[in-house]
Amino acid sequence: MLHNYLEEDVALDTTAEAVGLIAAVTRRYMVEAQAAAARHGLTATQAKALRAARAPVPMRRIAETLQSEPSNVTPIVDKLAESGLLERRPNPEDRRGKLVAATEAGLAVIADLEANMPFARDPLAKLSHEQRQNLRDLLRRVLED
Repeated sequence: MLHNYLEEDVALDTTAEAVGLIAAVTRRYMVEAQAAAARHGLTATQAKALRAARAPVPMRRIAETLQSEPSNVTPIVDKLAESGLLERRPNPEDRRGKLVAATEAGLAVIADLEANMPFARDPLAKLSHEQRQNLRDLLRRVLED
């Protein structure tokens, strides 16, 4: 009986540490991304949207990157377009749709953002490809219903 309690305590301690580490990675990512974005008068979300539009993409792709509804992305794209960092272009594959793409000024901001956020650009840089896949698979398993 005492053995089971000790095992449970160790499991709970390990879980608490793992959750704390996930939170620390997220916090470090956000602090670095926010600081890099602020250098350009952007929010971290705006910077992430800009980076997602490095090459011309449909707005739904930016929404997927931001894990948001496309209608919520419109004001973000509007603000970036007003700032001259993004532009809307006709979609050659869908005449009704538009693509969003970084302008030359936007590409310069993207380059600066990425130069000033080495951790946020690739928080898993210290892991091998196999380790990244294992971590991804474990996190997917945690989130399974």
